[in-house]
Amino acid sequence: MSKRTRRFIVYAIGMFVLALGLTLNTKADLGVSPIISVPYSISQITGYNFGDLTFVVYALFVVVQIVIHLNLKKNKKIMSDLLQLPLSLIFTRLLNIFSTYIPTSQNLGIRFIVLAFAIICTGVGAAMSLSMQLVPNPGDGIVQALAERFNKSVGLTKNLFDCFNLCITLCISIFIAHQIVGVGIGTVIAVIGVGRVIALFHHIFECKIEELICE
Repeated sequence: MSKRTRRFIVYAIGMFVLALGLTLNTKADLGVSPIISVPYSISQITGYNFGDLTFVVYALFVVVQIVIHLNLKKNKKIMSDLLQLPLSLIFTRLLNIFSTYIPTSQNLGIRFIVLAFAIICTGVGAAMSLSMQLVPNPGDGIVQALAERFNKSVGLTKNLFDCFNLCITLCISIFIAHQIVGVGIGTVIAVIGVGRVIALFHHIFECKIEELICE
């Protein structure tokens, strides 16, 4: 099996695990990750499909990336931006499937266990897919594009973008539902925990990753 084939397999598994992690995050009902907080809150308030709303938000992320890359005259990156659309469609269908078949629990202890699995799956899935350096998830793609545009580190840009999403979510929640929706202790734990899982994954599998991506 060629390196390229193995990269695609690892990438596909990573996206699958990431979708599972994000869905588990919503099922814990303790507050979701900032990147999906906007579509999740709108879904909870309006009753519209979570996966479909996530696709709409991801499509907006792609449009922003294209505008940034056109402005920076990095036309070669536009094809990668466009490829995020079919990827997002498949990814959000996975969200819908997982949301349909994964049950929720009212037991607080079980919900924290689900949150722990959500953080592990989200971190591992994100690390696997990003490490293969193929088409990024729109949530990661827009952070990278914004970092390029404003000449800031990806880490700082990610933190600021998370805060931006949370502010939008809080505004939607307070002005429409008159209560906070989708933001809670689980959101804080996810912000801290996912980054630690990604770092641990890279530390353990650094050699394997370099072996796959180095042609």
